Amino acid sequence: MNKLAVELNSVLEETVAARLMSPMGKRLYFPKGIIAQSAEAKKSAHTANATIGTACSKGIPLVLSAVAENMPALNAEQTVAYAPTAGVEKIRSEWKKRILENNKSLKPENFSLPVVVPGLTSGISCMADIFLPENSVIISSDPAWDNYSLIFEERRSCTMRNVPFLGKGPGLDLAAIETAVHEEAKKGAVRIILNFPNNPSGYAPTKNEAQALAGMFLKAAESGADLLILCDDAYFGLFYEENIFRESLFSLFANLHKNILAVKIDGPIKEDFVWGLRIGFVSFGSKGMEEMHYSALVTKLMGAIRSSVSCANTPAQNIILKAMEDKRTPQEKLQFKELLQKRYNRVKAFVEKNPDCPGLSPLPFNSGYFMSFLCMGISAEKLRQKLLADYGIGVVSLGEGCLRVAFSSLDEEQVDQVYRTIYDTAAAMTQGC
Repeated sequence: MNKLAVELNSVLEETVAARLMSPMGKRLYFPKGIIAQSAEAKKSAHTANATIGTACSKGIPLVLSAVAENMPALNAEQTVAYAPTAGVEKIRSEWKKRILENNKSLKPENFSLPVVVPGLTSGISCMADIFLPENSVIISSDPAWDNYSLIFEERRSCTMRNVPFLGKGPGLDLAAIETAVHEEAKKGAVRIILNFPNNPSGYAPTKNEAQALAGMFLKAAESGADLLILCDDAYFGLFYEENIFRESLFSLFANLHKNILAVKIDGPIKEDFVWGLRIGFVSFGSKGMEEMHYSALVTKLMGAIRSSVSCANTPAQNIILKAMEDKRTPQEKLQFKELLQKRYNRVKAFVEKNPDCPGLSPLPFNSGYFMSFLCMGISAEKLRQKLLADYGIGVVSLGEGCLRVAFSSLDEEQVDQVYRTIYDTAAAMTQGC
């Protein structure tokens, strides 16, 4: 094992992170090679910097006119230069400020400086590399975002324990979640991913449900189990009902117990309506961890980034930073959220006025971009195909049993027609069975 990896492992030796780490995670380190030496030179090479493979003139990266003209607000350094492996320093600090602003119960010392990754998918994948040994088990909602299976099962050869997080009641099936957590805790370690607001259901926990989740995780930690809790906060902030817990669940877990390592994976992709810019953040939190521990974890993550994608997109980071600093942004974001709220209200009203549809049972929804139906007695995939072929309506089937509808992409005036067509088509298919 590389001596740099050994050094990082020794720093983390007594922590929950070390006990949860996969063999790959233990092997990861950030090389003191080109990137590290270039970072040192950027600070201290006052005469000349000949470390990094960029072409410069008088210290400024060369840039094509077509690139410069299409990014008029950014200079060459902000567009075509390599970003640091962990991300542009300013956006990392500004994103931590945003996390603190949106999660009032969090304290800055309770979690690390966020690391920039090229999209939330990359952040989740890096966490899988570091903390999921082959053949380990990770608890996930059922249904879940289909990319989880690719990341955890296909790339890491892990087993997803798919738990119906939403039962027959109006909200979370806390008993089902607790049973899974308890059974995994008896094996010594619990690994779980929480995606709220949820994709595909569009559900976020209520205040009471959030506290119940914290209680069950604390109980498991106090029993001696180590817990890795991945908080996939892709749709954070898109809440449409008053009783929803409006902070990230990460705020409840980051300083809950020394046996719990909480990881917040978030970003501006949905929060700031910049889907194609592919920027995300990863932050670590665990009770008792100090700066040296967070630094070691960040360095491990830098090794995962460096060995896969090298670094995140430079202009995207700077464009987002400028958007965060722009005085127009808060009001525009509020307008966009109000637009989504109206679409949600329209969908909710339709579903409530049409409680009985043969073949379809709506899952609870109160947030995010989506809502979903469980398909009973009919195939979700066949329903999807029929809606597309006969009516030109595109929806997503997740297996044979779940149909996801992204109301985020429907204009408000389209909602009733689209949902009426879905209901009528499902009813006709049920009669044909």
